[in-house]
Amino acid sequence: MKDETRVNHPPLPPLPQDNHSLLFPVYENVKWEFDSIDDSLRMIRGERDGYFYSRVSNPTVRQLELLLAGLQRRDDCVTCASGVNAIAQTLIALTQAGDHVLHFAEGYTPTRQLLRQFLARFGVRSTMRSIEDHAGIEQVLAGTPTRLVIFESPTNPVTKVADLAFITAAARRHGALTVLDNTFAGFHQHGEYDVDLFIHSLTKFATGAGDVMGGAVIGNGETMRRVRAEFRQLGSQLDPHSASLMVRGMKTYFVRYRAQSANALAVAQWLAARPEVVNVRYPGLPENRFHALASKQMRDFGVVVTFDLRAGAEAGRRFAEALALFANTASLGSTESLIVPPQMMGGKDLSPQEREWSDIRDGSIRLSIGIEDPADLLADLEQALLKA
Repeated sequence: MKDETRVNHPPLPPLPQDNHSLLFPVYENVKWEFDSIDDSLRMIRGERDGYFYSRVSNPTVRQLELLLAGLQRRDDCVTCASGVNAIAQTLIALTQAGDHVLHFAEGYTPTRQLLRQFLARFGVRSTMRSIEDHAGIEQVLAGTPTRLVIFESPTNPVTKVADLAFITAAARRHGALTVLDNTFAGFHQHGEYDVDLFIHSLTKFATGAGDVMGGAVIGNGETMRRVRAEFRQLGSQLDPHSASLMVRGMKTYFVRYRAQSANALAVAQWLAARPEVVNVRYPGLPENRFHALASKQMRDFGVVVTFDLRAGAEAGRRFAEALALFANTASLGSTESLIVPPQMMGGKDLSPQEREWSDIRDGSIRLSIGIEDPADLLADLEQALLKA
């Protein structure tokens, strides 16, 4: 063998069968082969297990998918490049021209934009209501054949809590699938409810470091098989290196989520006592109108606290710029604390009625609480309030 050949076919070190790595290898290769063409064809036809091309499947990525599916109490998971990608590909996979989708004003702006702008061009119709309007939800489902109900709980950005039992039962009665963006609640909550598909932005809690982007769709049965097949065709598979970082990050997921939730409750309690602040939205507060429902549905109340400053948007700008420990940026779930000031809040695309449903006010501010010492966070919030 010439050296030019040798460097392209390096020897494989032997690994004894009774000598096990504690961590699964990171398979960053794209291509796979079998000893025979017949075995390759059998795998492609789904007649045997294996891998052929990492855009379709990869063992490192599959380890992450199986982990997330187990946490959410479902059979299967497919991952992709971002949370928005997961939402978009799910909507594309499950709808066609003439279908109707019910969605809600209290939710992620890109979800609304995908339905009202992108999918509308291809003949998918949609209706928006408030997540609290049970009569309106029932009226829409009874009056319009609906393919899909897509919603969030807690909602982004004002942490309203959806009544999961009501929404899933109503959708099931009228033959609609349910898709729950479960990003705020995390991977370990809501699995006991009759939700067809869960969507997660892995960018948030999977590593906790804000260093990797990804999305996931989790579910069972034929619906999940259809989603997986469509995802393969659209070609946005999560890369193995990112998947390996997420598997590693998930080892500390529960420690992080629970510490951040405890810090979020401390911040919410402190804000609720401040004269500069009104309308603190955090479902862990006993006085919050969603607290009873959240206590029934959730084990942890989450890391996002939203509130309004009495003095309005410009005071919110001064407040955000005076903070030292909170980064002025989007996203949530990372170990450092973040703030979305009024000027960066969503809802600009909503009508006055829809904005009223959304509960986003002129002085609304969203905090994502990290794992810093809570006393340091409160001190930073206090000095910023005084400056604002």
